[in-house]
Amino acid sequence: MTDLSTDSSFQWLYRGISEIFPDQRESQNADENLARRLAESDRPLRIKFGIDPTGTDIHLGHSTVYRKLRAFQDAGHTAILLIGDFTARIGDPTGKSDVRKQLTEAEVAQNAQTYLDQLRPILDFDTPGRLEIRYNSEWLSKLDLAKILELLGTMTVGQMLAKEGFAERYEKETPIYLHEFLYPLMQGYDSVALEADVELGGTDQKFNLAVGRDLQRHFGQRPQFGLLMPILPGTDGVQKMSKSLNNYVALREDPLSMYSKLEKIPDSAILQYFELLTSLPLDSLPENPRDRQKLLALEVVSQYHGKEAALEAQKAALNLVQGDATKAEAVPEFSLAEIQFPAKLAYILGASGLCKSSSDGRRQIQGGAVRLDGDRLDNPDTSFDTPDALTGKVLQVGKNRFARLVP
Repeated sequence: MTDLSTDSSFQWLYRGISEIFPDQRESQNADENLARRLAESDRPLRIKFGIDPTGTDIHLGHSTVYRKLRAFQDAGHTAILLIGDFTARIGDPTGKSDVRKQLTEAEVAQNAQTYLDQLRPILDFDTPGRLEIRYNSEWLSKLDLAKILELLGTMTVGQMLAKEGFAERYEKETPIYLHEFLYPLMQGYDSVALEADVELGGTDQKFNLAVGRDLQRHFGQRPQFGLLMPILPGTDGVQKMSKSLNNYVALREDPLSMYSKLEKIPDSAILQYFELLTSLPLDSLPENPRDRQKLLALEVVSQYHGKEAALEAQKAALNLVQGDATKAEAVPEFSLAEIQFPAKLAYILGASGLCKSSSDGRRQIQGGAVRLDGDRLDNPDTSFDTPDALTGKVLQVGKNRFARLVP
């Protein structure tokens, strides 16, 4: 039997994935072999990825699934970007130790628009037939009680309690609300409504994707494949990328900040970054670890800001490392007009966004992490009567955060 996974035309499919299920790669059955279904289908397959817009920022850890979605687009298939505007009002309970805050319709709509704006550098929004943007309120808001009861009848309480997070909460006697049980059923019903052939998700979404397969069978449809992407480690190379852990790179970050973080990715994680965040051949990367870091940073920044901006960021990062902040032209600007003088340095650090707060600014100053045009400022009580001593200079915290202070 032919194993299509070794066919060079399907390398894009298997690059960087954690799991495809079902995954009988030597099977002649297109319901068990995704590559075979792709090869034999007489129509573009429908590839679903659902977003619950419960936040506003997308980081590189999220981008891995969107990049795979783009790979399906480039192979001629239809990407379905499903905005979970209805399910977001519940919030995915996966991995949560407590019930999630329910969002308003207006909050969901605003978050969804910011998501779409950030995804334009990744997905093909322009080629006809390559992208559908759908909202699950189209069908979920119309479900009557009879249909909801039918959905509930496809799963037992025992099956639901086997879901990650629910069992732990049940043992700890942390409340589990009935509306949370509806979440995986509604996400699964999305696959029915969209007639999805493939659904993408992170490794923590396997339960929800499997529910979609079960519901498609229940409603007489051909079951979708589930394709799971691995969790990208953060810039520390250890824990998963997360805003709460401050080890993330946001898609909306300026070129210099993005470059400065990526050129310091630890050796232990850099191959995974290349595999998941670029399309570069992994067998032709530079042997020198430092050259690998710079290539990674340049490649990823180019994807979101263009090659010219990436090269400028590379030059600026080098100038900052060498201590010549005055030559760092790509440093993002912060207007001192937003500050009421006299002002303490710690307050300026917080107001500029270089630190989380004034108290965080004081800690950074005491730790020797703050520089002004390359000169260390280590007195936490430093204060400025006017903006004159700051204007035009680069304020720096650590190795990755910079701001040029302008009037």
